[in-house]
Amino acid sequence: MPTLICDCNQTMPLQPQALGAALDQTLTLHSALCRREAGAFQKAIQSGQDVVVACTQEKRLFAEVAGQTERASSVVRFVNIRETGGWSRDAGEAMPKIAALLAAAHLPDAEPVSTVTYKSTGRLLIVGPLDQAEQIAALVADALEVTIFAQGVAMAPQSGFPLQERQYPVISGDELKLKGWLGAFEARWLKSNPIDLDLCTRCNACVAVCPEGAIDLSYQIDSDKCTSHRDCVAVCKVAGAIDFSRAPQQVTEAFDLVLDLGSQPLITLHAPPQGYFALDASLGLASPGLLPTVVKLRDMVGEFEKPKFFNYKQKLCAHSRNETVGCSACMDICSASAISSEKSRQQIVVNPNLCVGCGACTTACPTGALTYAYPRASEQGVRLKTLLSTYTKAGGTHAVVLLHSQASGVQALEALGRAARLQKGVRGVPANVIPLGLWHTASVGLDLWLSALAFGAAQVVVLTTDEEAPAYRDGLAEQMRVAQAVLNGLGYAGVHFHLVHSAAVTDLDASLQAVARARPIVPPGAARFAVVQEKRGTLDMALDHLITHAPAVLPEAIELPATGSPFGSLLVNTDTCTLCLSCVSACPASALQDNPERPQLKFIEKNCVQCGLCASTCPEDAITLQPRLLLTPQRKDARILNESQPYRCMRCSKPFGTLKAIESMLGKLAGHAMFQGDAADRLKMCGDCRVVDIYSAQNEIRITDIP
Repeated sequence: MPTLICDCNQTMPLQPQALGAALDQTLTLHSALCRREAGAFQKAIQSGQDVVVACTQEKRLFAEVAGQTERASSVVRFVNIRETGGWSRDAGEAMPKIAALLAAAHLPDAEPVSTVTYKSTGRLLIVGPLDQAEQIAALVADALEVTIFAQGVAMAPQSGFPLQERQYPVISGDELKLKGWLGAFEARWLKSNPIDLDLCTRCNACVAVCPEGAIDLSYQIDSDKCTSHRDCVAVCKVAGAIDFSRAPQQVTEAFDLVLDLGSQPLITLHAPPQGYFALDASLGLASPGLLPTVVKLRDMVGEFEKPKFFNYKQKLCAHSRNETVGCSACMDICSASAISSEKSRQQIVVNPNLCVGCGACTTACPTGALTYAYPRASEQGVRLKTLLSTYTKAGGTHAVVLLHSQASGVQALEALGRAARLQKGVRGVPANVIPLGLWHTASVGLDLWLSALAFGAAQVVVLTTDEEAPAYRDGLAEQMRVAQAVLNGLGYAGVHFHLVHSAAVTDLDASLQAVARARPIVPPGAARFAVVQEKRGTLDMALDHLITHAPAVLPEAIELPATGSPFGSLLVNTDTCTLCLSCVSACPASALQDNPERPQLKFIEKNCVQCGLCASTCPEDAITLQPRLLLTPQRKDARILNESQPYRCMRCSKPFGTLKAIESMLGKLAGHAMFQGDAADRLKMCGDCRVVDIYSAQNEIRITDIP
């Protein structure tokens, strides 16, 4: 696969021979690949092989050249080596990192997945002050079918009076609620305005005559101001648009797009549905973000697709058993409210239309029931392995993997690189910090972080920006505490995981420089396992490698944080546990098991995901979670948490329960009228003997004896 590198105006100290050796290629350093040396690019894309171009600045120009080149059949991939490495104070030492970035760019694209489809015909609902809504409607009315839900009149100097001419349908009411997504929004409101806007001719007579000023130019009546003079009714006799006796009516209408200009947004989610936009339009056309939003709205007509970002395996889900909720980590962290509970079916439900693909649910899921589908964890593992192995092959040491989003994260790193190039008091991205772009930083968690350490990274940094919801940052920090506790418990001293928030360029630079200088203890050799799609499988392989190469004598167990741990044990109060075994049927991970031969509660710690379903289900509250990582071989073995003597039937001696359970039942039913005298002995019998005793007792009334 040809690799084309370009250093315009020789702004980077590139070493093509060193880079070529790491990539097993002979590289030529270009200085004007997109212009006078474009012939080299054209020749490469005529080869039929995939081509990597180390330039993102001129992607558009390269695309135009490719379109004008005969017999051009190659897939072209672009990689940024300038802002991420070449424009840095220590760029001369960045060849191993640049080689790693080039090697990763050679990897194939992620395998395609099923898609989610949206269909929009352009029905736009604008909610807010009538004058502001009409001003924006004028910008989109030629492309969209506009309806305005009037919420008073702002009368701002920027918008002026509302239009007298009825150019757009205007509706109004109270208790407006909105749900849905692009192409399928449902607005529901209470039509309670005494003025029927369909009959209103906007003659303004009611506004002029109202003594309280209770009617504004959106032709809605403020009930708090109105004192029932009814002068407005008198002047509106011809049109008959005002009727205070009209009963409120519930109205529902469908829309494809929603622009919310209200003072209180109808949807306050950090990740609102596709097709919903909320902004402050108080400054008219000068309002921040207004014009970009208008452009987006105009383009949102037609059919659109996005990847289905998640896969769900119900049998692995620890959310619910027997309508008892255990784990709700995915629902708690989702910023789009795309996940709901179906306790009756022992599962969660993810709405693919609301899902924004952040992947936070897959990171928080302790069992791997939810996995990130695009790209898959296995594909991310290959990318990590390629980056780190190439970096090491090229002579790099103390690698730091920097995970960032492909949107705001890229912008933050590019700003840092440009500032370093212009000598604005920053050093730029350090030579040993290797950026890895993600669709969303919350989509990668504990399993891939530990795998990165096993593959040769010294540290993992997650760069967050304001695009991440606060719950995401909290969830990432929670998982980092668990990962760090595991490594420190194994004897790997130092801090290996960092959560960095991008604010000012100088702050980001200082954070990355501090991380780059750190030298935490890491395994001496790189692991060779392949990341698999199953989260627990990847975790086990990464842990096995880290445990094998641990630099200190291993403790019996590592205590982990109380929240967020996917590993742990259970403490069972044997004084209160009756071995009813309801916890066994509730456990989704087969960590709790029974013994068909005798009353025993057994536990395999390796399988436990600390979901808490067993503790929630236990009728005696006898189970307590104990987050930890057991390091002895017993972690994989079944051990007995509680056992009891069997209770034998007083007639046939067959065991049918535990001694403690039957004694507890006898104590609870001792005063019950149904179990007095000889009838009390039936509680001490197995099911078969109990039936025989009932039918053989002489003092029992049988249903067949009733006339």
